Amino acid sequence: MTSPNPPAAKRGLAQRINGERIVLALAAPVLAVVLSVTICSILLASSGKNPFDAWNVMITYATKSDGQVAILNRATTYYLAAAAAAFGFRMNLFNIGVEGQYRVAALFTAYIGSQIDLPAVIQIPLLLITAMLAGGLYAAIAGALKVYRGVSEVISTIMLNAISIAIVGLLLVPGIFAPKVGATSNSIQTNPVSQSSHFFSISTAGGTLWGFLFIAILVGVAFQFVLTRTRFGFDLRATGRSESAATASGVNVRKMVMISMAVSGGLAGLIGLPELLQNSYYFGQSFQSGLGFLGISVALLGRNSPIGMAFAALLFAFLDSTGSQLPLPKNGGFPFEIVAVMQGTIVICVVVAYELVRRYGLKRQQQKVGAQLAAQLAATEKKEVSA
Repeated sequence: MTSPNPPAAKRGLAQRINGERIVLALAAPVLAVVLSVTICSILLASSGKNPFDAWNVMITYATKSDGQVAILNRATTYYLAAAAAAFGFRMNLFNIGVEGQYRVAALFTAYIGSQIDLPAVIQIPLLLITAMLAGGLYAAIAGALKVYRGVSEVISTIMLNAISIAIVGLLLVPGIFAPKVGATSNSIQTNPVSQSSHFFSISTAGGTLWGFLFIAILVGVAFQFVLTRTRFGFDLRATGRSESAATASGVNVRKMVMISMAVSGGLAGLIGLPELLQNSYYFGQSFQSGLGFLGISVALLGRNSPIGMAFAALLFAFLDSTGSQLPLPKNGGFPFEIVAVMQGTIVICVVVAYELVRRYGLKRQQQKVGAQLAAQLAATEKKEVSA
């Protein structure tokens, strides 16, 4: 009769292996950040700037309450963008069209919010649903093209990004989604959303903290739950790893592609809402752009994991928020472009770092297997000799 508890040696080995896995999982992003900081420090030094002064300015601002609020607000938007991209990545679908999906969704949401004024308990959910439906339907076009015509989602979503610019330009004109000529505003934009459309916020010592932070947290929890605790999540991950194996196990791959693209687009629809419902309150030509592509970088850095993307979003938000302080004359007049350089080098270094860590982990695994086989062989030979 065997003991229900494993021997102490085996428990120690299991703990050691789990510890090594954790270390390897953390090593890649840490190595990527260290490499990026080193490269950017060299660039700053070569341009005649003291890199330590730049890091001091950024860290000092991040320790202030207003800097922390700015970082959290930016991280909220970045996390939603990363979740939209990561959901498709988990299905092995490269949804490059997040940029166009959230802009189309923000336009329709802004128009609906400016035309309807219901109680907030009805108005806010209505706008959330509108944004997710608009983004999901626009992304579903790429899904349909892939399922029924075999068009690569990379090509179709890139083309849909370009088409989204035309859609916004076509609808955001006076008399359609924008006020008619004669409005007081000099720029073309929708009417402001109604007061009941304003999402709640929290007043802090450092400024206004967006309530959409809790929506981002809810998205992350739902993301993790669906992927790890539902049949749909299992089918999603199985299809992403091998479509043929998923088909053999009874998964409808076409259906999964359509649903995954629609859900990814639905999440993309939420990206523009923090800015729309908590800051600008209208959609115009100057509405924040580039968030879709930034979300792809955050998702890659976070390895498409809800927790990993949270840290990646905070990192990118830290770089953007604190980087805005660098060009100020009182802080040394550093070039703001260094932030974009750092973000780009982080993404490149992530690829290099994860490959180095993967190779090291594979080597360690081979060494462990070799050691176990050698131990088993030695034990077998010892028994034969004693017999």
